[in-house]
Amino acid sequence: MLLILATILLLATFSTRIAARLKIPGLILFLALGMIFGSDGLNIVHFDDPLLTQQISAAFMIIILFEGGYNTKKKLLNVAFKPAFSLATAGVIVTAVALALFSHLIIGLDLYASFLIGAIISSTDAAAIFAILRDKNVQPKTAATLEIESASNDPMAIILTVTVINYIQGVLTNPFSIVASLAWQVAVGILIGYLIGRAGPYLINKIRLESGGFYFVLVLGLCFFSYGLAEEIQANGFLAVFFTGFYLGNAEFVYKKGISRSVEDTSTVSHILLFLMLGLLVFPSELLSFWKQGVLIALILTFMARPVAVFLCTVFWKYTVKEKILLCWGGIKGVIPIVLATYPLAAGLEGGHYYFNIVFFVVLISALVQGSTIEFVSDKLGLLTGNKRLSPHTLELISLEESGSELLEYDVGTKSPIISKQLKDIHLPENVLVTAIIRQNDIIAP
Repeated sequence: MLLILATILLLATFSTRIAARLKIPGLILFLALGMIFGSDGLNIVHFDDPLLTQQISAAFMIIILFEGGYNTKKKLLNVAFKPAFSLATAGVIVTAVALALFSHLIIGLDLYASFLIGAIISSTDAAAIFAILRDKNVQPKTAATLEIESASNDPMAIILTVTVINYIQGVLTNPFSIVASLAWQVAVGILIGYLIGRAGPYLINKIRLESGGFYFVLVLGLCFFSYGLAEEIQANGFLAVFFTGFYLGNAEFVYKKGISRSVEDTSTVSHILLFLMLGLLVFPSELLSFWKQGVLIALILTFMARPVAVFLCTVFWKYTVKEKILLCWGGIKGVIPIVLATYPLAAGLEGGHYYFNIVFFVVLISALVQGSTIEFVSDKLGLLTGNKRLSPHTLELISLEESGSELLEYDVGTKSPIISKQLKDIHLPENVLVTAIIRQNDIIAP
């Protein structure tokens, strides 16, 4: 089994090169690998336990959402916080309701089934958005809106999905109790995230650990502690995790560079393992039988439900029509909807496999079509100003103690006044030292 796992991980790693050349999200190939090795493919790994999938997925999702919050910077929030937060909360609800109503009226789906599918598939994928926009110079406000929305809308989709399932099962019958439950989960989840995220840097700075690895273990402990505490008092743990990551990521503390690298690496591993596991759970022969409904729901979601949410939730902010169109096309689906699609199965709802297969098919279409064409659409809308130049080199100052020094990177643009000047002719502030010049793929020692 370890040899099989190693083989799959190696293939997944190599497949990222293929995904980059084809300009499609890597999740497509990770899912494909899972399906190939799964029960309905080569039958090398037999896996069909939705309850175990949900339990393992929860651990991966905690890390993924924590990293999403950790890498959401305040400077981005200053650019597009209000519209992005509107899309991440009200936009999720509007998307779910619009998709449910349109699916019920156009396709004739049962109303409860329509609302459950709408809730499951209402969030956008942070991993896909960040990977696609990382090396693209998309108009800053629009790019920031997409990034903040995708990083913060998963908790609302999770809350909405669980609420709809509970309502279908008869656990929630009073509309007031539904609203009260949602309010409690959101408010207390954010509060716990805030408290732990604020206390975390103080704890990290005060404790003296023997090696950098223990600092990452401490941060990981804070991450899971925030989730566990929130769940214990029936608040939303995923929301608590996201805001714990957000406040930690925007604070200063010792060994932050090393911790940031570890958080990113752990999230990447979690993404890959999660996609592979979900791929193993899929039976391609069953999936194909739902292709008609899957295509119709994907079309309704892309061209009706998502635009309704975008245009309603950005009405109070100044976005051009072209920017709103890009926001619509940037609603790429990914890992969270597939994970949430296992919830009806794990809850024992009738037709649980139907929900999973429909959602899986819709995510595949969204990731493949929107994910591979968002650069083209941005260019046609005049919102793409070129590609960012990414250097393979980075310089870091890693310290296990508080330091009075800081290592900064300064990008010399084409119109910079220091071009063609020698270092000795540049008037730098006192105590500033240039340690390296990175030009193209070379590191030059001054």
